[in-house]
Amino acid sequence: MTEKPHPPAAFTLLRPETEQTAVIFASPHSGAYYPASLQQRSVLNIRQLRSSEDAFVDRLLASAPRYGATLIAAQYPRAWVDLNRSDDELDSALIAGIGRSHPGPRVAAGLGVIPRVVSGGRAIYRGKIAQIEAETRLNNVWRPYHAALEDLLSQAHHRHGQAILIDVHSMPSEALDSLGARRPRIVLGDRYGASAVRSLVAQIESVFADEGLAVSRNNPFAGAYITQRYGRPRDNVHVVQIEIDRALYMDEALIEPNEEFATFHALMERVIARICAIGAQPMRLAAE
Repeated sequence: MTEKPHPPAAFTLLRPETEQTAVIFASPHSGAYYPASLQQRSVLNIRQLRSSEDAFVDRLLASAPRYGATLIAAQYPRAWVDLNRSDDELDSALIAGIGRSHPGPRVAAGLGVIPRVVSGGRAIYRGKIAQIEAETRLNNVWRPYHAALEDLLSQAHHRHGQAILIDVHSMPSEALDSLGARRPRIVLGDRYGASAVRSLVAQIESVFADEGLAVSRNNPFAGAYITQRYGRPRDNVHVVQIEIDRALYMDEALIEPNEEFATFHALMERVIARICAIGAQPMRLAAE
């Protein structure tokens, strides 16, 4: 999180020695490089800025290359640019010089591609940012990330006849409080079957359930821009969003790994190995 002599690339890419599966793992919200300009201009301290970060998810996925899968992970945080939003989800309440905001409810709530707020609706800035600054963030971070992701999916589909994107996020424990006894620890989002075949989602659900974790589908998170843009089950391109309860591996107040981190990290390695094995087999579409 400290400033580096030169800004990092938009993402890191960890590839296996030999690609053995159609699965690609992605972590678009775990970036932890906070540019000095953001910290200086924000009314929030660094811990408050990090509240919308999927902290440590990239570390939980780091074993993917060992099982033949590629991992792409953002280096810049969601508070800088949100890779799970369309690049036209621009907020006129934040960005000077643009006309009307994108009409969607996410932008109205301050959660556009350049966010106006972090978790809890806390404003990041005192005023607006320049349009050129917003475009620079999109050109330097958003567009390179999505170009790479699209290329990875195309390569996987070419090699295996299918592509499976596992888009991994974390969710605050408080987001699950309203669910009571039905509270899941893992939420799988497939946009109600629009972004992945149900047989694939069922297999992934079984992987987590076998580890003793309560799983729900599409409630309270069904998937956002990435699942919507890239999921094309009829073309054998599948996207499943995975939300992990942060309390399983981190202290949410301190934004630090908790005493269960190593145990959960090992659990995730087992999960990754099994999902990679699923992606090494041809998808059965006829049953859908």
